[in-house]
Parts: sequence; C-alpha cells; structure tokens
Amino acid sequence: MAKEWTGERLETNIWGETTAEHLHRYAMALELAKNKTILDLACGEGYGAHLLSKTAASVTGIDIDINTIDRAAKKYTASNLKFLTAPATAIPLQENSIDVVISFETIEHLSDHDAMIKECKRVLKPGGLLIISTPNKDKYSGKPGQQNPFHLKELSGDEFRTLLRKYFTQVQLLNQYALYSSLITDENLIEHSGDFNELNTDTNSPPLYFIALASDEKLPDVKQSIFNAASIANKALEEKEKAIKSSAGYKTGHFILSPFKFIKNLFAGKKKKA
Repeated sequence: MAKEWTGERLETNIWGETTAEHLHRYAMALELAKNKTILDLACGEGYGAHLLSKTAASVTGIDIDINTIDRAAKKYTASNLKFLTAPATAIPLQENSIDVVISFETIEHLSDHDAMIKECKRVLKPGGLLIISTPNKDKYSGKPGQQNPFHLKELSGDEFRTLLRKYFTQVQLLNQYALYSSLITDENLIEHSGDFNELNTDTNSPPLYFIALASDEKLPDVKQSIFNAASIANKALEEKEKAIKSSAGYKTGHFILSPFKFIKNLFAGKKKKA
C-alpha cells in the first residue's frame, strides 16, 4: 500500500507546477555539479541527488527524516551516491570536504537560518559554492490563506541576500517564475502580458522563488534558462482525468446515464440506416 503524500516533500508520483519548479533548479545545478563533490541538503525523496550523481564525482543526500532516507537509499543505488540522516543544522561531514552544497526549499522550514548557513559554510571547501533556493515571502505567502503549514520562517529577497552576505563575499540572486514553464532569470526581467485588446509591460514583476549562488570566489556565470513543462502539464491533466473517472460520483453518473447513451446510440444508428 502506497504511503499517503503529506505535501511536505516533492515525490516522483506528484505531477504539477511544483514538479517543473524543482526539476528546473536541479537542471541548472547539474551543469555546476560536473566532476564535483556534492551535498544535496534536505534531499527528500532523493530524485535530485540521483540526477546529480549522473555528472558529479560523488553525491551525498542528507535529510532529517529516517524513513525518507531509507526509501531513497533503496530506490537510488549509484556507486557515487549515498544517503545520510541528519538535520540541516548538524551536517555529519568533515569541514572543507564539499565542492558544492545544494539545498532547495529547505531554509524556510527552519527558524534558525544562521545555523544552517553556518553548517553549509563549514563543510564547503575554500571557494566552494552554495546553491540555495527559498520562496519569496512577499509573493508566496503575501495573501491570506496562502501560508504553507510546513514553513516556519520565510524570507524576502532583501532578507535572503543579507543573510548570505554575512557568510559569503559573493552573492547573486536569481529569480524563478512558475508559468506553463519554469523560468530562471537574473534580476532584470521584463515581463509582457495581455491580449489582442491590450498589452502590458512590467519591469518589476516579483518572482515566486529566489535561487542564490554564494562563495568567496568569483561566481560561475549561470545563464538564464527555461524548463519546458509541457509534458509534465499533460501528465498532470492525465492524472486528474484518471482521478475523476475513478471517483464514486463519476462512476454513479456513468451507470445512471448508460441506458440513455445506449438508446441515443440506437436511434443514431437507425437514422444513419434511413
């Protein structure tokens, strides 16, 4: 029997907008992970660590939930991939041992942000790179009823940047938007919208998430990119259609209407013969 999805971690049986957002971040990180020693902090189900292991020298996935880690270790078994159980504020790795720390949608689950960033800094080699993302508090939870029950402390862009600059001399924020695709840009995006009646231009469109790169060395040049989510959107629609067709209401309606459909088809056949 499959376990019930809590909504806290993205899993590979979940298809939707969030899927594209998460995969886009890992797609960006994949280029920066080539031949590097990687830590995927709060790795969750493990799909991201698994993807990174395809290009990295080695990958360690760490998550606080022991059951999640047990399942990840059984599901993903590459020779350069391992999983450990630990909180993000007490990483069980030696200092100066990691080339790149990746942590997507983690820090907002903690109340002590400094403790997590200190640990990331501790395990990074001199000049190592931190790639970290978090929702934009002003956009993500800016309206009543939009609060995520798993988030303890969200950040605005200024707060995120200020936090990272306490520990790294070089910090760059990228903006991520969720459309039919997932878009990662620098902070100078011009957004156009409208229809045949009116066109609008917005030079200050707030992103849904921030993705930061931080190091004491010169930061790598990350190109603006878009993740095409058409296949994911189609999969999500298929899953919704299956859910509707398997619902009790749909089956009852289909049973009640089936005689009428038979009569309709019967008369349609007679008309064709006539």
